[in-house]
Amino acid sequence: MGRDGFLSLLSEADALKRRSRLTVRRDSPLEGRLLGLIFQKPSTRTRVSFEAAMERLGGRALYLGWSDLQLGRGETVADTARVLSRYLDAIAARVFAHSTLEELSRNASVPVINALSDSFHPCQALADMLTIKTRKGALDGVKLAWVGDGNNVCHSLMLSAGLLGLKMRIATPKGYEPDGAVVERARMLCAESGGEISLTTDPQEAVADADVVYTDVWASMGQEDEAEKRRQIFAPYQVNAALMELADKDAIFMHCLPAHRGDEVTGEVIDGRWSVVWEQAENRMWVQMALLLALLREGGKE
Repeated sequence: MGRDGFLSLLSEADALKRRSRLTVRRDSPLEGRLLGLIFQKPSTRTRVSFEAAMERLGGRALYLGWSDLQLGRGETVADTARVLSRYLDAIAARVFAHSTLEELSRNASVPVINALSDSFHPCQALADMLTIKTRKGALDGVKLAWVGDGNNVCHSLMLSAGLLGLKMRIATPKGYEPDGAVVERARMLCAESGGEISLTTDPQEAVADADVVYTDVWASMGQEDEAEKRRQIFAPYQVNAALMELADKDAIFMHCLPAHRGDEVTGEVIDGRWSVVWEQAENRMWVQMALLLALLREGGKE
């Protein structure tokens, strides 16, 4: 998806959000359509936002936990993709390894949506850009600071920033930087958009005069055995009031949730005047509605 496609999805999501929820549901543009949700990882926002999106568009979502499928008993991902393509109009998958998602996509004959992998979280980035655009009025030139782990959310934000012209500064401890190949790809996109991607180990440098300050949990799902080690390493990267005061006076705070108050962010920040995290979470539903309409109303594959 290029810049125009990304912006088109944001415009559609914004238009849907401005309409009443009852009006959207009454129109039922996806009536009769079925979305399968294959979840290797449990979720609150991803599951409910996709289910709510399909319901509001007149379609249905079927939740397919990994252990509920024959995947849990050794059936291949490829065979599962081929079979589910005969039943469903689209698949959204939340998995550990990104290669699992790629195998699903290669073997499915219906659209496969990345609902999260260990490498990327594009639906979250769509919601984030809608939130920033709504709050800041534009995306070009917005200064976005990332503080914490160079993880899947960071990767998708970098690529979005590169595509849309944001200036993103990323502060991570040494050894926890985002993947170098993703950084290079994002910088290639910046060459066309005028965006910037810079890396540092200093959270204060990243946050200085930022329009948006963003963080995420220090230990993602599947990294529980590293939690205590990471807590010690990432302690200087906590987003607290003192750090937020270094940002622009009208800066906003973002977090993809779930949040651990007292670790990556203090309650004073996430529950205070800077925070837009609840709007950000709601926007997951609206951007996914726009994405589902783009894929299913026209019957394309992505």
